[in-house]
Amino acid sequence: MDKQKLTDIIDYTLLNPTVSRADIKAFCQETIEYGFKTVFVNPYYVPYAYELLSPHNIKVGVPIGFSLGGATTKTKVAETKEAIENGTEEIDMLINLGALKSQEYDVVRQDIAEVVNASKGLTTKVIIETALLTENEKVKAAKLIVEAGADFVKTATGFNGGGATVEDVKLLRSVVGPDFGVKAAGGVRTYDDAIAIVEAGADRIGASGAIAIVTGGTSNANY
Repeated sequence: MDKQKLTDIIDYTLLNPTVSRADIKAFCQETIEYGFKTVFVNPYYVPYAYELLSPHNIKVGVPIGFSLGGATTKTKVAETKEAIENGTEEIDMLINLGALKSQEYDVVRQDIAEVVNASKGLTTKVIIETALLTENEKVKAAKLIVEAGADFVKTATGFNGGGATVEDVKLLRSVVGPDFGVKAAGGVRTYDDAIAIVEAGADRIGASGAIAIVTGGTSNANY
């Protein structure tokens, strides 16, 4: 895969809790310079990022229920609706890990389905935090995400330990099939990491170190 094609599938992210408005401005300028198609920022900064990036046809995405996933469905739906009003065009929601661990599968499925409904057709990805799950839980989570009508299963936030691995991407791809989205995020730091992840079955990559990845450097970021 050449670097332009790789750039096209990387979601450039800036989700650190201490990010300032000046940081967001510099981040958006980098996004334009390097040609990324989608960025992810925290909900507070969606309007500002949208203002800077929409003239360049760059999408602004937002994490919902970030970064633990334990918010109520009502809260996640409200977050989603407000983010859309503010200009977001992609949704990455956190799965309810506590409900999943409790085997409350109807709760998990409904939580996702209601956010998907609130997204009104926008691409919706569901983060499962693979490092916190057993293999059976990863499989079950992926199946619930497909059943709930989302568009992608996503490996991790990078904020709760672990991240994308080739083995997890292969597993998720085997569960969801060839036509469902798989997004790898957390710990993808180099061009070689990214290529290995894509070859394992990822359609999208989320990375705060996206520039290092596409320029052949190494990022120290975990998310």
